[in-house]
Amino acid sequence: MTQVFRKEVRFSGSGGQGLILDGIVLARAGVLDKYKVTQTQSYGPESRGGSSRADTIISDGDIYFPEAQNIDVLIALTQEACDKFIFEMKEDGVLIVDSGLVKNISVTVGKIYEVPFSEIALEKLGTDLPMNIVALSFMVRATKIVSEKSLETAIRNSVKSAHVDLNMKAMQLGFELADNAK
Repeated sequence: MTQVFRKEVRFSGSGGQGLILDGIVLARAGVLDKYKVTQTQSYGPESRGGSSRADTIISDGDIYFPEAQNIDVLIALTQEACDKFIFEMKEDGVLIVDSGLVKNISVTVGKIYEVPFSEIALEKLGTDLPMNIVALSFMVRATKIVSEKSLETAIRNSVKSAHVDLNMKAMQLGFELADNAK
C-alpha cells in the first residue's frame, strides 16, 4: 500500500501545560479515524515548569520510527520550545504558538498562527487550565489532521468525568478561534 497521508505533530512547552494529554488525545483520535499512530513523550525532571514535549505521528502507512523528525505541525507554548524545535519543521509546516508566551519567531515556515490561548481560555472559560485543549482543537480545525468527531470522542475518553464539560467548551472555543484565524 502506498502511503498517502502522514503527519508528524509535536506539542512543546513546559510541564503542567497538558501537552502529554494533547499528544494522547490526538493519537486516540487518529486511531478512531482508522490511522496507524505512534505517540511518544519527553519531559524534564520537574513535573511542572520543566520542558515537556509530546510527539504524535498519524499515517495511513507503516511508521518505522516513533518520534517526529520532520515536523508538519508544531504547537509551541513557550519561547524556549519554539526556539528549540522550529528548526525541525518542514518548510511548509504549520506553527501554532501561544502569543502571550512566545514573543519571537526566528524562522518563517509555511503557515504561522499566533493566538493568546492562555489569555483567551482564562477570559472565556474562567481558567487557563484547558488551554491545551483549546490549542489542540484549534490545530485540528485548522489542519484537518483528524476528524472533529474523533477528537471530541478522544477528549471525552481522556479527561476525568468531572472535567468533560469544561473541556468540551474548550474544544468549541478552539474551533471558533481557528475559524476566526483564517
